[in-house]
Amino acid sequence: MNYAIILTGGKQYRVAVGDEVFVEKLDGEAEDKIVFDQVLAVHDGDSLKAGKPFVEGASVKAEVVKQGRGKKIHVFKYKPKKGYRRKQGHRQAYTKVRISEIVG
Repeated sequence: MNYAIILTGGKQYRVAVGDEVFVEKLDGEAEDKIVFDQVLAVHDGDSLKAGKPFVEGASVKAEVVKQGRGKKIHVFKYKPKKGYRRKQGHRQAYTKVRISEIVG
């Protein structure tokens, strides 16, 4: 099985052709093409190529499926007996991508 480990949005993802992955928000609309060139490792069935820090000439091609925002999380801060209460919500933006090709 062929797979690659890519770096995007400060996080590492193990991806294979056909996978749909949620990554940190990237620019682009649905059906736009994206190329991830920060590839940390490539496995091609027999051997593993690891980079220092990135694999030379390797890239992962993907297509944007959709842009979205995750579920709301609630952040509640308080200090007991002091009357201090703060409630805040947050929804993290994401981009869903489908991996189309691994080059390397």
